[in-house]
Amino acid sequence: MLVHLLRRLGQSVLVLLAVSFISFMVFRHIGDPTISLLGEDATLQEREALVEELGFNKPVPLQYLSYVGKVLHGDLGISYRLKRPVAEVIAERLPATLELALTASVLALLVGIVLGVYTAIRKDGWLSRTIMTVSLVGVSLPTFLIGIGLIYVFAVELRWLPSFGRGQTVNIGGWETGFLTASGWAALILPAITLGFYNMTLIMRLVRAEMLEVLRSDYIRFGRARGLHDKSLYFGHALRNTLIPVITIAGLQIGSLIAFAIVTETVFQWPGVGLLFISSVQGVDVPLIAAYLMFIALLYVVINLFVDFLYVLVDPRLRKK
Repeated sequence: MLVHLLRRLGQSVLVLLAVSFISFMVFRHIGDPTISLLGEDATLQEREALVEELGFNKPVPLQYLSYVGKVLHGDLGISYRLKRPVAEVIAERLPATLELALTASVLALLVGIVLGVYTAIRKDGWLSRTIMTVSLVGVSLPTFLIGIGLIYVFAVELRWLPSFGRGQTVNIGGWETGFLTASGWAALILPAITLGFYNMTLIMRLVRAEMLEVLRSDYIRFGRARGLHDKSLYFGHALRNTLIPVITIAGLQIGSLIAFAIVTETVFQWPGVGLLFISSVQGVDVPLIAAYLMFIALLYVVINLFVDFLYVLVDPRLRKK
């Protein structure tokens, strides 16, 4: 088990180094930082001084090593557009994205697993058939269209929920959270449903398919023949054996909730790192673009390591390796 986890950790380090190199190349070859930071009216002496200060006059390998060293110390550069440290800008926007992704993930996991188990146990019921039909919407429709539809129904027609923004937030130790205010929760509902709807339907259909496969297995039939209670068979045996593929898909999808929250944040004007990335691309703010790439790579690496750890907890056979 320990060897397996150490091997995965080594692979994760290699992935981060590869992404850091890609980020460095983006940083180095897109846009002229002297024009972005000093403006077009700067003198040649001012440009040369800035190039020397940024280290762009050094050999490329030394520039890359310097870039990696700065990233390891939390120095992601200066935003060309905002003229502020990138780490500071991302830290301001990160709570909004993490809270949105966390809410969408919990919604997708809980509702997806519950509906997946129900539709597997009551596969011939009218409610199960209705749920499976509705789930096709989440699989088929694009995220932005689901978001616009929810805005039209609940914000425009019914006027129950706000259509944009994050609502009122509270600062706790430097963390701006909307979890402690009513307007924060109201503003969170629509974007969380929009972001998590596809993953919820995907998890539900996966749980249902795996559950139906397990329920047809011999040991479940043997358990019924021995007189075991249905709840014990469904939740103590069948559900547990469906968790490994569910953990794999759920882990990757949770990472994608943050990586691809760009669309949802744009539709609802949610002030997170996704919306920040869109504005950075429009303004060719290379340091912010490179930092976003590094953040997403680190996120996926951490989630994959966590999923590997969950494998060991769920499947006892892996503990012997």
